[in-house]
Amino acid sequence: MWEIKALRDEPLPLFAAASAREQQLVPETSEQPVALKPMTGGREVVEDYGHLGLTLRDHPLAFVRKDLARDRYVSCAEAMGAKDGRSLKAAGLVLVRQMPGSAKGVMFISVEDETGVANLVVWPTLYEKQRRVILTASMLGIDGRIQREGDVVHLIAYKLFDLSDLLASIGGRDAPFPLPHGRGDEFARGPSAPDPRSAPPKGPKARDIFIPDLHIDTLKQNSRNFR
Repeated sequence: MWEIKALRDEPLPLFAAASAREQQLVPETSEQPVALKPMTGGREVVEDYGHLGLTLRDHPLAFVRKDLARDRYVSCAEAMGAKDGRSLKAAGLVLVRQMPGSAKGVMFISVEDETGVANLVVWPTLYEKQRRVILTASMLGIDGRIQREGDVVHLIAYKLFDLSDLLASIGGRDAPFPLPHGRGDEFARGPSAPDPRSAPPKGPKARDIFIPDLHIDTLKQNSRNFR
């Protein structure tokens, strides 16, 4: 990344003529090699989000999962799979905040971690009490209770925590990142058996199929003349 962002090694056009006269490169166009410390896994994720808005590496919350577990936060998948009425704590990146006009002041928030998405319900009294946290936090911690009605699961929030500072710390964290490879990547997986999808299709060829009703003369007779 450093090399991509750096100036090119050859002289810039503005200085090329002067350098030719002096038979030497001007100091501005020659840099000594710089050895930088490799980026941490967390910093790579931060750079990905900054440039692309997404990452193929680990989810940001994967880098702080131990910290969350120490504070007894469960994953979103575990929260959404919990029994009705269970009290728990969950955390995630804020994806969506919405307050429909027909909801009578109730706010619905979707948060995400490395395991999935959790749906929150914030009652009007809690919204008024913690408005700043709800509207400004990029990462929320939720202390609440599971409400399950059939396949619809919500986490009813009792108290919310702004965990944006914890999210901001992932740039200095590191973790191994096993780059996923496709099944056809022979460099990573070695030669594999031939792909069955590349085999010629079985059955008669298209030119061997004859359907009397679709003969060109029949089509001409049944068609309309628009001239």
